[in-house]
Amino acid sequence: MSTRPGLALAAAAAVISGFAVYTNSYGVRAFGNATVYTTAKNLVAAVVLAAALAAAAYRARRARSGHAAPQFARPRRLTQWAGLAAVAVIGGSVPFLLFFNGLARVSSSNAAFIQKTLVVWVALLAVPLLRERVTWWHAVAIGGLIWGQALLGGGVSGIGLGAGEVMIFAATLMWAVETVVARKLLGDLPAVTVATARMGGGVAILIGYTFVTTGWPVLAATGWHQWSWAIATGVILAAYVATWYAALARALAIDVTALLVPAAIITALLQAGSTPLAAQWHGLAVVAMAAALIPLAARKSRRGSPAGVR
Repeated sequence: MSTRPGLALAAAAAVISGFAVYTNSYGVRAFGNATVYTTAKNLVAAVVLAAALAAAAYRARRARSGHAAPQFARPRRLTQWAGLAAVAVIGGSVPFLLFFNGLARVSSSNAAFIQKTLVVWVALLAVPLLRERVTWWHAVAIGGLIWGQALLGGGVSGIGLGAGEVMIFAATLMWAVETVVARKLLGDLPAVTVATARMGGGVAILIGYTFVTTGWPVLAATGWHQWSWAIATGVILAAYVATWYAALARALAIDVTALLVPAAIITALLQAGSTPLAAQWHGLAVVAMAAALIPLAARKSRRGSPAGVR
């Protein structure tokens, strides 16, 4: 089956991600506390996705009563429930805590570079666990994406082995494992189900952590100005997660993850008023050219990959 819908959705997720990175920079400043901000916006995203899940379940019940084929599948097996729990822990909670705490210790450019190596770790896991193929086109495209990201950050010479870098790297590895687990689950479950489990289960852990580490007075002091940013960025996050999983259900994990890297182009364009593009053009050009190779790499690998796409 054609992977074009999945690749198109992955490109849409990259655009949403680019907006999310830009708006998150304002949202976290409005809160002044990265942990509280992350918990608040993830809570909003979980509520939005839960509403979408409820609507999907309602439509399925209506279709069933009308003797039409239901379009909604519930988790039935213990392995599916375990997979959804894993997605919540290693996708929707612990990595967020590691990433934002690490971000407080390293520069944003170094953090962005480490996080964008996600495609490398997904590729290394997807080959043995999902039986996906990495062609020479993939190797060239992924190499170009990483090189372009390094150029955007002014090189990688400043990246060390401090606590911040280790936290961000650990978060990136967790998101790579989550991608593989989610790809397995999406063979039987709708994207909205997996997305809701990620954000709903994840935010429950984040809320508990925030109460223990921050305390009620800080949470109670959160006003409408902060919550307006949480609502705006939470809706964007819900749209991103839903689109990302929808793409992952329709295309291979390597291709979908690679197409997320060009989100840096969207962020750079939005930041053009404060950060001139002239200083970034070479990195942006490399990322754009490398991303253009991904659809070609997807076509080359599709026939030989037994993983299949829906």
